[in-house]
Amino acid sequence: MRSQETALTGIDPDTFDLRHRVIHGYRRAYRMAGRGPALLFIHGIGDDSSTWLDVLASLTGEYTVIAPDLLGHGGSDKPRADYSVAAYACGMRDLLATLDIDRVTVVGHSLGGGVAMQFAYQFPERCERLVLVSSGGVGPGVHPLLRLAAAPGTDLMLPLLGTPPVREALRHLSSLLRATGGFGLGEDLDYVVSKYVRLAESPSRQAFLRTLRAVVDWRGQVVNMLDRSYLTKGIPTMLVWGTRDHVVPSAHASIAHESMPGSRLEIFEGAGHFPHHTSPQRFLAVLRDFLTHTRPAQHNVRRWRRLLRTGRTPAGTPAPIGISSGS
Repeated sequence: MRSQETALTGIDPDTFDLRHRVIHGYRRAYRMAGRGPALLFIHGIGDDSSTWLDVLASLTGEYTVIAPDLLGHGGSDKPRADYSVAAYACGMRDLLATLDIDRVTVVGHSLGGGVAMQFAYQFPERCERLVLVSSGGVGPGVHPLLRLAAAPGTDLMLPLLGTPPVREALRHLSSLLRATGGFGLGEDLDYVVSKYVRLAESPSRQAFLRTLRAVVDWRGQVVNMLDRSYLTKGIPTMLVWGTRDHVVPSAHASIAHESMPGSRLEIFEGAGHFPHHTSPQRFLAVLRDFLTHTRPAQHNVRRWRRLLRTGRTPAGTPAPIGISSGS
């Protein structure tokens, strides 16, 4: 279930029909609308830009919103290609360049949070703010099903997800799964299943596995942003996490918060891995407040060099601010 809250806006849904740009020979799908400062929304693994639709529709009067389908996902091409976090960050830069957008606030969910952080690291002059939602890259912890999917041999198992017998079995078992916690996914279960049944298609499956194995192995997450998180000094950063997130453990929230100087942490009580689905109105409220009360970062090359040389946040950096919780 996406959300039990009422619709946030009556905007024409055609406003967010997929558009396409060919970059480096590959078709990239994206949604774009609105006017004003640019916000870039990056989805997680196995997902697509539609995950942000309720949020996007409520921001178009104040901001230009851009939500791409990452390469290998949604309406974008699914080639045999580089699906690393760094390659995705470069893809975001190149898409923005074709759209004549130089600077953005980046909002990333799950894998998209890792891509957002990598974007800020690789292209700090282009990043005005960071919003990391249930973000990957904080520690090895990750849902056991993702560790299992990253293991050798799953190429043979995943095609079964979309077969009629398995889909029928999932339909009959859905109530039982929800009642027993849904593999720890809670109310996110139906949404996750609706996305992952598409892995029966070979191009989607191969792109998913290449993406997953670039960031996860059987022991957990292999990409770690904590060694560079001190570089967010000077970039307004907000972290959003649900207390019932069992995909990327909620304990990662405080770890990330402590490692990012001056970051803001918003805890969504009772939410799982998709707080922007569970409580879209609250998500919009904290996002708008963050955008309103922070100034866009201005990249300072000398400060960047100094941070890199010391390898840590300089002494005297203000302590992290603002931990908020609620339903």
